[in-house]
Amino acid sequence: MDLTNKSVLVTGADGFIGSHLIEALRSKCASLTAFCCYNSFNSYGNLDGLANNLDDVQFLSGDVRDPFMCATACRNIDVIFNLAALIAIPYSYAAPQSYVETNVIGALNICQAALSGGATRVIQTSSSEVYGTADYAPIDEKHPLKPQSPYSASKIGADSIALSFWNSFELPVVVARPFNAYGPRQSARAFIPTIITQIASGAGRVKLGDVTPTRDMNYVTDICAALIKVAECDAATGEVVNIGSGGEVSIGDVFVKLRDIMGAGGVEIEREEQRVRPRGSEVFRLVCDNSKLKRLTGYAPSYTLDEGLRNTVAWFMKDGNLKNYKADIYNV
Repeated sequence: MDLTNKSVLVTGADGFIGSHLIEALRSKCASLTAFCCYNSFNSYGNLDGLANNLDDVQFLSGDVRDPFMCATACRNIDVIFNLAALIAIPYSYAAPQSYVETNVIGALNICQAALSGGATRVIQTSSSEVYGTADYAPIDEKHPLKPQSPYSASKIGADSIALSFWNSFELPVVVARPFNAYGPRQSARAFIPTIITQIASGAGRVKLGDVTPTRDMNYVTDICAALIKVAECDAATGEVVNIGSGGEVSIGDVFVKLRDIMGAGGVEIEREEQRVRPRGSEVFRLVCDNSKLKRLTGYAPSYTLDEGLRNTVAWFMKDGNLKNYKADIYNV
């Protein structure tokens, strides 16, 4: 599928990955709509204050939990990237119903609206958290799904809803399953911004949870490039496709890399119990088998982990960016 003449909608456009996807799509489609979560502050989240001009992007505020709003958003839209989701795992322990309503019901509403509106492609954005701790590595798309948190359970449900619309109604759905993303504008609930902001604030000890789990880390620009390639690939319709680098690094090792990049050699880790997941909920190993993605699209990441981390640190250290983060509190 060529996006050049297509109308494209991105839900969750005000989020971390969504805002970068809006930037990546601007030159690739005929029209682009950013569906942002309604609020009374006239804020478009991460799209606020971007240096580039977004006059060519249409903005729509609403909520994917509302089927009427979803019907409006999906009207006259060809391609839909559904990134609207609650994603913070610790908060899902406290507010699991919110995750079901936003992630599962939201996916249902988008799929129903896409079906009614005649969309030609729906990209349901999943999460590697649905796999839980790896039974084998690297993790391919046939790996068992394990709901180790209410968040991951809600994403399993959302993926199933989307695939059911392909099987039942032939809605052209792809479930794109990114492994861990990082980069500029990421919220402090993620461990890389947590490390950077604490070091930048002058902390001698960085408070973290368990630093032994390993992750497949992917610079956000690469994630967006892969999402676009998946959307353009007709052979991906009805499929689940992992997005990842195939690399593996522990949280502790990422801390060391960031400490070195920031020239903070004397900073150490302090384990803080409130940041540690319940034992049965911690995902100890995630590493992607991206062979299906490569076979379907020819995708290859453009950034190494070290390059991506340096870019991320540079963004956080720019005037005006760091002040938006509260390094002295635990962000859930």
